[in-house]
Amino acid sequence: MGRIRSSGLKLTPQRLAIVRELVGDPTHPTAQELFEKLRPVLPGMSFATVYNTLDTLAEKGLCCALALAPGPTRFDANMSPHDHLVCDRCGLIRDVQRASGPGELAPGGGVVPEAGFRVRAVEQIYRGLCSACAEPGPQHV
Repeated sequence: MGRIRSSGLKLTPQRLAIVRELVGDPTHPTAQELFEKLRPVLPGMSFATVYNTLDTLAEKGLCCALALAPGPTRFDANMSPHDHLVCDRCGLIRDVQRASGPGELAPGGGVVPEAGFRVRAVEQIYRGLCSACAEPGPQHV
């Protein structure tokens, strides 16, 4: 919570609840998903409050807004360099640490940006099937 305070944001009860839920959720939730989870404990909070808080946190560099798959923006509280696994079937999203050993893929694939381009971030998205969707069975036919 110190990073929020040092960014100049007030620690309102709504903002604290949103941050706690976001930090504790590895699924990279949407604003709507966070709103639905928080509605029972904060029934007076509006969807606009959740959305605006997430937008502000992203602007301040306290979370990332991600467009990993078709659909709404997802939010990630993990600000350390990492990539993502995305399941093509169920949409599961998980963080994956970047490869760094010999013979492994390197972030960015060795691409050199054009002259004068300032790189802000390098991201890789690994798409495929999660373990549950890759398992053969009647639920996945």
